[in-house]
Amino acid sequence: MKKNFLMITMLMLILAVMTGCGNDNVAAPKCDSKNFCVLTDDAGRKIELAKKPERIVVTSASFIEPLYKVGGSVVGRPNSKNKSVELAKDAAEIGAVYQIDTEKLLACQPDLVIINKGMNERLSNILDENKIPFVIVDLKSYDSVKENISMFAEITGQPDNAKNILDEMDAKIKSVVEKLPNEQKRVAILHGTAQGLSVQLDNSIAGNVVKILGWENVASGMKATKDGGDTAPYSLETLVEQNPEIIFVTSMGNLDEIKSNMKKMMAENPAWQTIPAVKNNRCYYLPQDLFLLSPGVHYPDAVEYVAKLIYPEIIK
Repeated sequence: MKKNFLMITMLMLILAVMTGCGNDNVAAPKCDSKNFCVLTDDAGRKIELAKKPERIVVTSASFIEPLYKVGGSVVGRPNSKNKSVELAKDAAEIGAVYQIDTEKLLACQPDLVIINKGMNERLSNILDENKIPFVIVDLKSYDSVKENISMFAEITGQPDNAKNILDEMDAKIKSVVEKLPNEQKRVAILHGTAQGLSVQLDNSIAGNVVKILGWENVASGMKATKDGGDTAPYSLETLVEQNPEIIFVTSMGNLDEIKSNMKKMMAENPAWQTIPAVKNNRCYYLPQDLFLLSPGVHYPDAVEYVAKLIYPEIIK
């Protein structure tokens, strides 16, 4: 009888353990004794980290502040004028964000590299060759920012750190949106470079902010210039047809130069004057630190910035 009782007890314990590891509500790392954590990045890749990363390199300055907010740090980062670089001013520079120097990156001896999706995937092969784990991250949409802040907290081993940050971000955005009148706005978002203009789609930072505010991006549904891209070809004829009442302009170059070129172009072509946004002087230029690279934890500031441009009497 005693033997039977012991056998039944052991079977019950084994079943309890198996059930626990099969429960969908249990995070994968808790059931994976081999790894510190298991992640899925924005390229759909599964990454298994055997131990907590101690030497992290980031290829975008946008990753620095979210990572530091959840208890992380970096040993390497790109050259940048982004304010967040001050947090990692002693970290090694690995080149410009659009042209990462692989030798400088490898010299940092990273045990994890955080790569900017759509910009730095070319580094994948050399990182694989050197057996350096990496995650590919896209911080354009607000939802992706929140998801990746949670992922960064997993990487630092402090997952609880993300909750307060995300709650504060949600609360600030909610407070801005609730103050605005329930008015539909037709918005066009132009992106200016030295090569010319394009229009930004819903998956751009500005496009996502417009969506959060409940307005209509007139370029919504247009085909992107490249797969997964956030811009579509610009056409003045199409813009006239779309008839936006507000135009936002983002820029990769010198903002004063872009403004000058835009004003000259609008003055020289009468077709521009038929667009309500131009006729009513409702063209606004958006700052690079919030709308070129991801604003990260400052996404609520980007939402507030745009809302204040249109409703300065409401958003103080």
